Order: sequence, then C-alpha cells, then structure tokens
Amino acid sequence: MVLQQLYSYVRRALDDYRMTDVGDKIAVGISGGKDSLTLLYALAGLRRFYPKPFSLAAVTVDLGFGDMDWEPVRRLCEALQVDYHVIPTRIADAVFDGRKKSLCSLCARMRKGALYDYIGRIGCSRVAYAHHMDDVVETMFLSMMYEGRFYAFPPVTEIRKDLAVIRPMIYVPEAKVIGFMRRYRLPVIENTCPADKNTRREYVKQLLQTMNRDNPGVKKQLFHAAVSAIDGWQCAHENQEKEP
Repeated sequence: MVLQQLYSYVRRALDDYRMTDVGDKIAVGISGGKDSLTLLYALAGLRRFYPKPFSLAAVTVDLGFGDMDWEPVRRLCEALQVDYHVIPTRIADAVFDGRKKSLCSLCARMRKGALYDYIGRIGCSRVAYAHHMDDVVETMFLSMMYEGRFYAFPPVTEIRKDLAVIRPMIYVPEAKVIGFMRRYRLPVIENTCPADKNTRREYVKQLLQTMNRDNPGVKKQLFHAAVSAIDGWQCAHENQEKEP
C-alpha cells in the first residue's frame, strides 16, 4: 500500500463518521507496533490538507517492562514533525506481580487510565487508536464466541464530555498495513509483554485467517455485516461497497 492509498482509507473514515472537528488536538496512541505507526503516518500527512484543521501529539504508555527502546519512534516523530510523549508507569509490575498469567483486562484499564489522564493535561480532545478492519471482525467474533452478543467497538466512542476515542483505520485491511510497514520501513518496536501472541484474540485471528484462506473475501463480508447491523456503524452503510 502506498501513502496516497492510506490517506484515502483514513480520510474516508474521518469523513463518514465525523471523527474530527476544527481545532481538535488528536493524541495518537503509539504502542510501537505496525498499526499505530501506520496511523501516525496517515494523520501526520492528512494534517496538512484535511478541510477540518487539527493538530497532533504522539503518546506512548510505557508499561514498565524495562527493555523497551522508544528512540526509533522518537526519531520518526521528529521526521513527521509530531511531538512525542512517553508516559512512564509500573503497570507491568501490577499486572504480573509473580502470576503465571497476566491480567490483560486489568492491564488495558490501567493503560487507558494513564493515557486519558495524561492527554487531558496536554489539551487533547481526541485519542486515535489504530484498530483496522481485521480488528473489527476479530472483536465481533470474540463477542459472539465468549460473550454471546453481536458487538464490535464503534468508530467513535465518547469517553467524557471533553474527550472521544476515534478509530481512523477501520477501513484498512491488516494485509495493507503489513505492506505499508514493509514499503516505508517503519521502526516497529518488538512487544516484550509475555502474554503477547497467547490470547483469545490471537486464537480468533488464526481462525479467521483459515476461514479467509478457504473462502477468499469472507473477512470483508464479515466487516460489512458489522457495518450493517451493529449499533454505531450504520452512518456509513450506504458507502460500504465503495473502495477508496
């Protein structure tokens, strides 16, 4: 995927779901993975010509594993002219604390709490997460399989009166992100969490890859099902067949 195609995917999501308004300051949540770095690239470029002007900050919550080097991300932010912030925490100690398994849900809550508190203090009105099309479908399957409900996170989530979560990469297939990462040599930081690749989401990801291999295009059809039927998605229903 080339940069112009990425802009097209992301701009379409911004437009369809009215994710930004004039003067918003958007915090891009940076994990160091391919998805968040791709989103950073997209918003840094769109910032120059999107009709609703916005500013950016890149923000990383350092969980405290002690061996994460964020300097390559900092250099990328400098090249893109985006301020970069690292929030130091001890979340890793609280989540593992001698346990054989991590408490992923607790980790997520603590990470979000640290992020929302910090970005509020630096004046951000939006936080952008890098969930892509495959993430939407995986979340839908996780909800059906383990919660017995038909659900996927919405494109926009109101956190409080002065802060909302936006997901500008919902139209981007993960395969496109991988291609972008390789083409532009993104400085991906290896995830050192011991629970990485050992979760229910990873199981569902592998299941969907098998389904899509045996039935090409099924992931896109499942995404369209989410757009058509899950609350918070319907505003783009008429445009879901259009490719950017």
